[in-house]
Amino acid sequence: MNILLITADQWRGDCTGYSGHRLVKTPHLDALAADGVAFLNHYAQAAPCSPARAGLYTGLYQMNNRVCRNGSPLADRFDNIARAARRAGYDPTLFGYTDVSPDPTGKAPDDPDNLTYEGVLPGFTARVKLPEHEKPWLSWLRSQGLELHDHARAHLPVGVPPGTVSAAPPAYSADQTQTAFLTGEFIRWLGEQDGDRPWFAHVSYLRPHPPFIVPAPYNTLVSPDEVGGFVRAASPEAEAAGHPLLDFALRFTGKDHFIAGAEGLVRDFTEAEFRQIKATYLGMIAEVDAQLGRLFDAVKARGAWDETLVVFTSDHAEMLGDHFSFGKGGYFDGSQHIPLIIRDPRQGARGARVEAFTEAIDIFPTLLEAMDVASAHHPDGRSLEGFLLGAPPTDWRDAVHWEFDFRDVAGQSTERWFGLRSTQLNLAVIRTARWKYVHFAALPPLLFDLATDPGNLRNLAGDPACAAVRIEMAERLLGWRAEHLDQTLALTELTADGVVSRRG
Repeated sequence: MNILLITADQWRGDCTGYSGHRLVKTPHLDALAADGVAFLNHYAQAAPCSPARAGLYTGLYQMNNRVCRNGSPLADRFDNIARAARRAGYDPTLFGYTDVSPDPTGKAPDDPDNLTYEGVLPGFTARVKLPEHEKPWLSWLRSQGLELHDHARAHLPVGVPPGTVSAAPPAYSADQTQTAFLTGEFIRWLGEQDGDRPWFAHVSYLRPHPPFIVPAPYNTLVSPDEVGGFVRAASPEAEAAGHPLLDFALRFTGKDHFIAGAEGLVRDFTEAEFRQIKATYLGMIAEVDAQLGRLFDAVKARGAWDETLVVFTSDHAEMLGDHFSFGKGGYFDGSQHIPLIIRDPRQGARGARVEAFTEAIDIFPTLLEAMDVASAHHPDGRSLEGFLLGAPPTDWRDAVHWEFDFRDVAGQSTERWFGLRSTQLNLAVIRTARWKYVHFAALPPLLFDLATDPGNLRNLAGDPACAAVRIEMAERLLGWRAEHLDQTLALTELTADGVVSRRG
């Protein structure tokens, strides 16, 4: 069976047609969901890109893989999806990027691998590596006569000053996006496959990651007047008063991360600008969906659709103006709730919608089970095959968990601001259907009643009436951590009869 693992970057779980969004246009994902299984309460385990992808690729929580920030190396001792695919007989091939910082152990100080966090996950054959500088894409544009030599300038709007928030498109067309480029490269590679050997492709799209800009017709697909409101406090000042971490983020997150050429802080965007960016983001999603349709059609044209397991997901999500924020990180669902669709041609649960909590770490054991290969370490995730069969496990989790680390190892800016050590700048979240509890290593905790406060605006951690709930959630979080500490060798014992190993 072929494996097609598709990731988008920064795609919110509620921004799909099949999940009920009233404005976003995702007909090809909707069709995939109708032909497979859509997981509606699926969550990333960390943010930003490197920590999120470490969990996805290894099936391990951050507390075990220890990829805390972009630039944190992934220890070479861990198994991953590409290495497992090789053991199963595949040549796993990458189109895009994995944002995995390689283990520097044993490497010379000047080794180029030590100079970037945008390494390739060990085990992948990189057919097209598209890191942040986007040079392969820019070179492709130049071959078409479009002279865009610089990544930053390529995403400037045409016809308006740099930094302007508007529906103005970039210089490249809808047929010239990074998404179109990677799709074309995959299709060209697909034509080289002879059909005698199954293939494994990881298509890792950049969009709808910022900068927020998209070509016609997607730039005007959604009107900013129609995008609805935002989940947030009455003002940035009121929002910042909710927690020291929010205050820090709102003080220092710059507009230039999201709008090319912009100056100032995100919190100072006007209401009209927040709405326009939200509309543009929905247009960016539609652009990716259109290229997904092109990709799916190519697989079908090769006669391989019914021999291909398809997984579509994202690394993490996007705040999209909620809480006066853009980007990812922290404890809000807007940052961690992501889409997941799995279409397994062997299974019969067509069109199913799974409401149970699932986590990004579940994809690793699911794919290993599909490839009939064992993991070299003990994964924290659980296979989703039962849901694909239409027979959900009876002992499935009733909560999701994620972690966020906000240390700044190289610059120490966060450490200086909070007056804390790097090891103290982290949080862990446990979220049930009713409650969300956020535990910080050295900052005040948070507790939210999601039944009455789905937007996480009223912290009940200090409310005496909720003391029992807070204790229960803290104990559950402690129990979760105790259960999921690395078990790779802890479930192995040397005896007089030899090595005895268990799976869990």
